[in-house]
Amino acid sequence: MTSVPAVLNSEWTKIRTVSSTTWTLISAFVVTVAMSAALSALLNSQFDDLPAAERATFDPTLVSFSGTALGQLAMVVFGVLVVGTEYSSGMIRTSLAAVPRRGTFLFSKVAVAGVLALLVGLATSFVTFFLSQALLGDHGTDIGAENVLRAVFGGGLYMGLIAVFSMGVATMLRSSMLSLGILMPFFFLVSQILSAVPGAKKVARYFPDQAGSKIMQVVPDAMNSGPAPYGPWSGMGIMALWVVAALAGGWLVLKKRDA
Repeated sequence: MTSVPAVLNSEWTKIRTVSSTTWTLISAFVVTVAMSAALSALLNSQFDDLPAAERATFDPTLVSFSGTALGQLAMVVFGVLVVGTEYSSGMIRTSLAAVPRRGTFLFSKVAVAGVLALLVGLATSFVTFFLSQALLGDHGTDIGAENVLRAVFGGGLYMGLIAVFSMGVATMLRSSMLSLGILMPFFFLVSQILSAVPGAKKVARYFPDQAGSKIMQVVPDAMNSGPAPYGPWSGMGIMALWVVAALAGGWLVLKKRDA
């Protein structure tokens, strides 16, 4: 019987020796920081031109995470590749032969990749925050202000959970292409569009990204965005339920179906 530490070590070896997974994490960091910095500098220069309602609800903390909408897509790719590469290469048969206990195999993979995604997410979140606040100048805030540290930590947690959610979906679908074909349009287009449509907004606010991103908001109704029926940690709880559901589905598929 393969021990859990040995399985964890083997999963760590797989991740750090595959260049595509490393580059997706680097991309998540670079894209989020660069996009957030650019938008923060732009808003600082055009702050006086914003509508009065947006100036009144201006949230410098949330603005510093404006690049997360693109950076999270790299986290999606990372989560999908960690699982999907096993199926596309046929390595899944060797992996399951070496680790017959499929729950141990799946959750060891999720643990290693999830912790790595969380650490990169936290580093991204803190660097993004401090750089953006510097660019916002007099319109910025500081890490000691009320609820700001919660938002910065939550930004990193959000990116880690996006990666874990993607791992669960990829385990269910057993295909990188199919998983990316569903998740990328969903997070980049469908969720964003539906959250702006009056009739669909009430449903879209319970999507994992819409609920989880609430943790990065400090000012209520920031940027005149309208109220939500849950708070920052409740929104993160909704996102966590999505992650648990995706992992449970992935575990059932892995347990029931042949490799």
